[in-house]
This record gives sequence, C-alpha cells and structure tokens, in this order.
Amino acid sequence: MMSLYCNQGHKNRNGSRFCTECGEMLWLSAGEVLEKRYRLVRQLASGGFGRTYLAENLHRFNECCVLKEFAPQVRGDRELEKAKELFEREAGALYNLTHPQLPRFLEFFQAETKDGVNCLFLAQDYIEGETYYDLLRSRGSFSESEVREFLCKLLPVLSYVHTQGVIHRDIAPDNIILRNVDQMPVLIDFGGVKQVAATVVSKFTGLGMPTLLGKQGYAPEEQMRQGKVYPSSDLYALAVTALVLLTAKEPQELYDSYNGTWQWRKEIKVSSQLEAVLQKMLAYKPGDRFSQAQEVLQALQASMPQKTPALNISQLRTINVLGRKPDKTHNSQLQHQQTQVITPPANNPITNWHFGWLRSLLVKATTVGLVAVAGTSAWVLANSVMRTPLLTPTAQESPTNTADLATRLQEIVSRRQALQIREAFFVGLVDDSFHRQHPELNGRSLKSDPKDAALRSNWFAIAEQMLDKLEQAELSLDVRRRLGSYTQQNFVAWQQQADQRQLGNYTSDRLTKETNQKFYRLFPEERGKQLKLNTTGQIWYAIAADRVNRLKKAR
Repeated sequence: MMSLYCNQGHKNRNGSRFCTECGEMLWLSAGEVLEKRYRLVRQLASGGFGRTYLAENLHRFNECCVLKEFAPQVRGDRELEKAKELFEREAGALYNLTHPQLPRFLEFFQAETKDGVNCLFLAQDYIEGETYYDLLRSRGSFSESEVREFLCKLLPVLSYVHTQGVIHRDIAPDNIILRNVDQMPVLIDFGGVKQVAATVVSKFTGLGMPTLLGKQGYAPEEQMRQGKVYPSSDLYALAVTALVLLTAKEPQELYDSYNGTWQWRKEIKVSSQLEAVLQKMLAYKPGDRFSQAQEVLQALQASMPQKTPALNISQLRTINVLGRKPDKTHNSQLQHQQTQVITPPANNPITNWHFGWLRSLLVKATTVGLVAVAGTSAWVLANSVMRTPLLTPTAQESPTNTADLATRLQEIVSRRQALQIREAFFVGLVDDSFHRQHPELNGRSLKSDPKDAALRSNWFAIAEQMLDKLEQAELSLDVRRRLGSYTQQNFVAWQQQADQRQLGNYTSDRLTKETNQKFYRLFPEERGKQLKLNTTGQIWYAIAADRVNRLKKAR
C-alpha cells in the first residue's frame, strides 16, 4: 500500500487523514467528491490550519472553485459543532462582502470524507491568475509607476472591506492575485478565518494559546504581539507589500529589528511623494498612520502629475464608455498582455484545439472615447483593457456632432448594461476587431486630430455591430454574465459530460459542429481564422455553454 508523508517527512498509511506522529492533516485525494457536489481536482496550497484545493462544482456545470479545508483536530461531534459555529460566524461576515476584486464566498459546510473523518470546508470563487509573489519571482522587481498603479487599484478594495467592519489581517504578495481576465489585483485569504482556526485548535484540543495571525515582516507590531488589528494594520501590511514589489527583497532584509526602523531607502530611489506616503503607512504607532484607505488613495492621486486640460464644454455631460463613474486611478501606464488564440475544433474538439501565445499587445493604448468635464479639467477615461482619448470638436466635429456622438455612446453603454456583459470583455472585443480592421495603426491610440474623426466613428460602429450580434446570439443571462471567463477546461468538462451520456445522445462532436454553425452565422468573417481566447473565442465558448445548459435542463 502507498505511503503518505506529512510536511515533516513522517510516513503514514495511504488513506490517513492525520499524521500519526505529529498530527498534521494530510491531503485528500484528487477525484474525491464531497457532499455529492464538489469534486477535488488538485492541491493548491497548505497552511498551518488546513489545505486548499481546486475543485469542480458539479451542481454548477463543473465550474471551478476553491475549497479550503480546516483542520481543527476536533474529534467529538459536540466539539465539532461548536467549532463549526465559530467558523460560520466569521465566514458569514465574509459572505456579505460583494466586490468585483474579492472572490465570492459560496458556502461553509461540514463534510465527511471517504475515510469517515468530518471536516469543515469553505467554498469560494476560483480566480485565474498569478499571485504577486509568483510574479515577483518570475519577472523581478516592479517599477514605481507599476507599484503606484497596484496601490491605486487595491486601495478601493480595502476601503470597501473596512467600511464593512472587516480587517483582512494577512495582506502579502501571495494573498493578492493578478487576475488574467482583466489584469486587476484580487485580494484573497482573509486572516479572520485562520484566526478562528487557531482559536478552535486552542479551545478544543488543549494545544496551547491561539496563534496571533499575520505574516512575519508584513503585519505590524500591535497585530503580531497583542492581536490588535485596525484598518491601519492592513495599510501597514500593504505598504510592506509595496516595498517588497519595489525591491524584490523580503521584509526582513529591509527592516532593522534592533532599531525598529525601515531601511529600504538605501535599496531603491522613488519619488519624494511616494516615499512620504509609504513612510506614513509604515509608522510604528497606529495613530501615526493613515487611518483609512481612502486617505492613502487621495495622497497618491495628489502626487500624480496633472494632465493639461484639453477641452471644457459646459453643455456636455461626462460620459463613460463603460457606464461607470470616472476614476482617476484607472489612468495607468501601458502594459503588455499575452493573448491566447484558439482554433475551433473541426472533428475532435480537444485534439484539434490549438493554443499558442501571440505577440504582446499594448492593450491599454487603444481607441475611442468622449469626455469633457463642466467646470473642471478634462480627463481621460480608462479601464483595465483600454485607454479612451479626448474627442475634441474640430472642423469636422462641431459641438453639435459631438453631442450626437454622446447620445450614440450612451446608447452603446445602455445596451451593454442591459445584456449584463462584463465591460472589460466588451471593450476588449470591440478593440480587437477595430485593430484587425486597421492594421496600419499598429495598435496606436486614436487622437483628437481631425484625421482620426472617421476612425473614432468606426469604433462606435463596430461596438454597435458587436451588440447586434450578441443580441442575435440569444444567449442566456448566466452565460452572458460569464463572457470573459471561459477557459479550455470548460470545454473539457462538457466533453466529459457528453462521453458519460449526461447530455443524452448528444455527442461532443455534435456540440462542436452545431456551435461552429451558429458562431459562423454570426461571425462569417472569422471562418478559417484562429479565434482569440479572450475575445471572439469567448463567444464561441458561450454558445457551446448555452447549448450544454439547455440539454441538461431538458433531461
């Protein structure tokens, strides 16, 4: 019989849940199904209080999710129930957090493994991407502008979390993921649940006082020594994270523990403005730091170079091409993003599926927009996929024509919102089609010059055409909402379901054929071309997903 080994190297019999020598919890096996709902796919990470797995939600079309297994080492049913109550109390607070840069907490449940051991699990969304710790190891240190952008994108998340009465407690590069679909940082692994796990271990096992949670070097003194946490404690850890990204060094290499001072300024040179912000975030006393994330964000924005106003039209309202309020934090430098491509399978949907990496694309230096702010400086709309330049009335575009374009733009926004399609996906879809039609631009941003007037109008026309096609596709609401997040793994799951006769007599070959037929009726110009996974390929997937969902409902 195979043997299992814990992290200390102790040998255990296969099927054991806890190490017989040190009591450490051992991994569950891939393929095991919990509560007839979650099928374990692979291991993700381990910590002092449990394991984390990638799993498939069998009740939601094999959608990927994360399962966190907690090991309070509680044996009795009564003690386990008390432990569950403590976990549910903390998980309940996290369940109420709803922010696009936080993974959704799906449920907290107790399950009996196939070995007969009762364990506690927390299910949440799976975020595809790399942690900033992994990014740091693969690419090296970040520039000041990249760290500024990182902070400006993450601080609003912390502001929201803190206003809900929650402190993260465990901010560090390995608890922040750069999400693939929109290149936004996502905050994961709240330390509150880990603190409950530590309390459970102490209260119900007699293994000593609960551990004070927080990563050494990242958490401030009041958290590590006294267990006290404030919003400013999270801001301290975020500042340490920023220093690590800037220097590619561990906190212990930047901190003089003897004198209790940070020595990072001899490692790198940053602007005096950023230095002042970080210095205040890293103050030893909580009262000397920024008290709220919003204060840090305002200080960072105040130190950013101001753009020269280009236009001020009092008659024209500010209109955002994505239908959201203006946010200066989205004005960011150009970044490179690799784009996968797919070839829709002709016969065998898996063996004929070709993925490849294309050249890096400048995804934030693209196309069109319309903005003028009454009584204030004009500003440039931006988001994770595109940067929209000013549309200035010229000899070819009078203020009247500009107002007409504003109405046209608002209609595009309204139609996208009605379809409930992700804004980043839609803009990227239009952006990609526009530049394929205009290769002579070489991906350059459109300007407010008269010579670009026709190009700006063309971008609007492509957006309207894309909306027409998405409406004609008659996709279900759930499928439309997921546009931008489909992966090859989804199709693999559908193929398996067809092979297992979960779709009746419907085969995977038939699914491919009928998906191709519908897709190419909508996009005849794409026939024979490779489909980019994150743009037109998403629509191909969505058509397939809709067909699979309908087949399941019909059974």
